[in-house]
Amino acid sequence: MKLKFTLFSALFLFMITMGFAQKNKESQSIISGKVNINKYHSREDLKNMDKGELLVLYIERIEVIVNILPNIAFATKPGVTMESLGIPETKDNKKALEENIEASDTYFESTIEFQKSILPYSDTSDLIAAILFYESTLKALHTYEDFKKD
Repeated sequence: MKLKFTLFSALFLFMITMGFAQKNKESQSIISGKVNINKYHSREDLKNMDKGELLVLYIERIEVIVNILPNIAFATKPGVTMESLGIPETKDNKKALEENIEASDTYFESTIEFQKSILPYSDTSDLIAAILFYESTLKALHTYEDFKKD
């Protein structure tokens, strides 16, 4: 009797373990990382800032653009997954998404490393113009849905 109980218990634990092992991981978001900025600025706002503050703003805007623009055909906001778009979550598709996210992270890190060492030499007026351009690009994302209409 004790042998039957032990075998039944072992079989029960094995089935529960297999049940949990088969659960899929939650779908990964296509857009990850920083996807918005805290404030849009006017030229006058930017002219009143020192160069260090401008460098921080410039880098923040690059981060948002790097995270959103390459994936704009899929989504413009975080939380959209392959599953929610109807893309099959095959092993190859999941791997491709993971590689894309990793490549974006690597690109962003190397870009920021370069920007931090070279960007301080840029002209302040060019830096302001670039920030304004990036901000106008990010504002345009709010109207992206308008372009999807036939």
